[in-house]
Amino acid sequence: MITLSRAAFELKIFFRARDQVVFTFSFPIVLLVLFSAIFAGTLEGTAVTVSQLYAAALISAGILSVSFQNLAISIAVEREEGGLKRLAGTPMPKSAYFAGKVLSVLVIAAIEVALLLAVAVFLYDLELPADLAGWLTFSWVLVLGLASGSLLGIAASSLPSSAKSAAAVITLPFVVLQFISGIYIPFTELPPWLINVASVFPLRWVAQGFRSVFIGDGGVALEMARSYELGKVALVLGAWTVGGLALCLMTFRWKSRRDG
Repeated sequence: MITLSRAAFELKIFFRARDQVVFTFSFPIVLLVLFSAIFAGTLEGTAVTVSQLYAAALISAGILSVSFQNLAISIAVEREEGGLKRLAGTPMPKSAYFAGKVLSVLVIAAIEVALLLAVAVFLYDLELPADLAGWLTFSWVLVLGLASGSLLGIAASSLPSSAKSAAAVITLPFVVLQFISGIYIPFTELPPWLINVASVFPLRWVAQGFRSVFIGDGGVALEMARSYELGKVALVLGAWTVGGLALCLMTFRWKSRRDG
């Protein structure tokens, strides 16, 4: 009950910030429309349209944005403003704080994905999964992506030295990761060493999992391994979920650096 109350509070805070709401939900849609207008047509040697490819990619970037990026920045700001210190001194279980954050991320991500899918389906002929297996793949990729992203976001919240620097410290590496993870630029255009770097992190594998769902057999030729490697996708995302939890336990701080 406390967890649900905390999640409701987090959602209330989010939806009260109208500019943040508009940006969060509209940004991937705007990018999809722009990329679809600039890079029209199908990809060479396939029947996959550029719009379909970017739809799958932007869903991936969107869920990592609302989990990793948003959590890391918001928690860092709360810590530096003294909010976490005050919460730690209340009777509320500390686990309820984290669970409330994660539940709010799930709701926000679900809305964002639904909006992006609606635009992609009605405007760009994105095909939704036609069978249960496709929806099951979509579900576990989404859950593991959000879990790993949320835990890494909580851990990364300890990196910024101040509330003012939080956005810059978190956003820069995340933007770089998007460019090297096949979100904006196909892997075929990247040097091998950048692909190897991207393969260490979750975003590349979340995107690959969603391409298997929304592009299917028609896009296998675009993959580096000529396969979606779903077993590897699950293994890497599962490992990052466990690793993210370990990092949270080792690095999370309730007090800012100035509090000692």
